[in-house]
Amino acid sequence: MALSYRARRRWSLFVLLVGMPAYVVLAVTLLSHIDRLPFLAEVLVYVAVGIGWVFPLRFVFLGVGKPDPDQADDDAPARGASAPPPER
Repeated sequence: MALSYRARRRWSLFVLLVGMPAYVVLAVTLLSHIDRLPFLAEVLVYVAVGIGWVFPLRFVFLGVGKPDPDQADDDAPARGASAPPPER
């Protein structure tokens, strides 16, 4: 089932504001229980954990920064965009 544009925007905000900090705390807590790895291995583990959250949630963030495709009036400026200045 595909999420609507509005639902994806809300879920992406939730993931960034709530899910991401929770994931960081969980990842650091779990990785602190592992014995100290060699420096390069530890860097690779942290990079993998840092990128690992993106792939399962990629569908939530697709197209969120673009204008709403379901917007009724295509000529109207996007929400938050300013109208062009009047000509003199």
